[in-house]
Amino acid sequence: MTVMPRIGPLFTDLYELTMAASYFDNQVVSDATFSVFVRDTFRRNYFVAVGLEDVLRELEGFHFSAEELDYLRKTGLFSEAFIAYLKDLHFTGTIYALPEGTLFFPEEPILEVTAPLIESQIIETFILNTIGFQTNVASKGARCVYAANGRPLVDFSLRRTQGQDAGLKVARSTFLVGFSGTSNVLAGKQFDLPVSGTMAHSYISAFSREIDAFSAFAETFPESSVFLIDTYDTLEGARNAAKVALDMQARGHALLGVRLDSGDMVDLSQQVRKILDTAGLPEVKIYASSGFDEFEIIDILTQNAKIDAFGIGTKVGVSADVPYLDIVYKLVRFNQRNIRKMSARKITLAGEKQVFRRVDGNGMLKEDVIGLRDDVIDNGEPLLVRVMENGRSVGPYPALPDIQARFKANFACLPEGFKSILNRRRFTVKLSERLKDVQQHTGKAQ
Repeated sequence: MTVMPRIGPLFTDLYELTMAASYFDNQVVSDATFSVFVRDTFRRNYFVAVGLEDVLRELEGFHFSAEELDYLRKTGLFSEAFIAYLKDLHFTGTIYALPEGTLFFPEEPILEVTAPLIESQIIETFILNTIGFQTNVASKGARCVYAANGRPLVDFSLRRTQGQDAGLKVARSTFLVGFSGTSNVLAGKQFDLPVSGTMAHSYISAFSREIDAFSAFAETFPESSVFLIDTYDTLEGARNAAKVALDMQARGHALLGVRLDSGDMVDLSQQVRKILDTAGLPEVKIYASSGFDEFEIIDILTQNAKIDAFGIGTKVGVSADVPYLDIVYKLVRFNQRNIRKMSARKITLAGEKQVFRRVDGNGMLKEDVIGLRDDVIDNGEPLLVRVMENGRSVGPYPALPDIQARFKANFACLPEGFKSILNRRRFTVKLSERLKDVQQHTGKAQ
């Protein structure tokens, strides 16, 4: 896997740096613990933790370059003493986090950072951006995989994702939750993902006849052709595809499939399936694309659409129905003192925490308990793992197939009711008695 390029510490909001400058001037520099979690807005039954590797790789190389420091100097906001301090600043902290691919629920810590206050403050924006986006897309993608019920899904989102980096992250995040590949060639190279794609309508239009376009493509790609059949008349396109497929068979090759990209997917897929089967081509698959996500997939499959695989684009790439997570990074302990934010509807849980997972006698998820870091919970498996210490990652980064396997195992243990696409259901998340006690005896910062 290719390592992503350095982002740098200026990928932050200005107030992170102005706070850091004031901390520096006033020597408010003790260790601080910040907790990352998603507030309970009841818009998803579950989430999939993704983005941790990007966080750890960036923090391992965290430093201000001479060019970055010169830019800060030119803003006129910061003293030379503070800029000199930043010159030698590196991340030296400890991170506990959910391994990528782990299922989690609202209000549970995804990640907790402990480091000197300036270090832990400056990285807030970067962590929220990195974890929030990838987790949101992965969670949306997981719902699509479930809706497809074993049918392959391919990420087609690149042309409408909101930026180049987003396109790469979508490809990786969806692959981790079960997509079979991506159309994104750069993502394929960087993350060693299977790449998929054949032709657009412009290719068909470049030839005088549709059947000539199919024949020409089959000549170039005799073992991997999928014909796009809806440029003119979909059913006629299916008949032309069948003719070329039979010619390919006579030469010892096989057409992989045809793709529908518009129209009534239920009716058209049924008619196209009949055309292909009548021609003696039951092995030719029908692919569908154009505006799919979990809702559309379920809708057409419940109407007996004859679709074998889906290209999933814009609606997953931007998580259209839930385009953002209310993900936050809150100070929960500073200078050996627990801290609890008390703002209306934004109360946080004080203290360094752990999430413990309990399962029933069948191995299915039963409930989670949020406790203190050093709690011991009967029959509770601790989920947060120490992944960074003294600014260095602990152990090797897991391979993508291993993350896929973790997600698959987690998801298999989630009761069916929580997998529902249409019904909202809250998973049981409790607080340990010790954590409750901490909250009762912790107020706002004095």
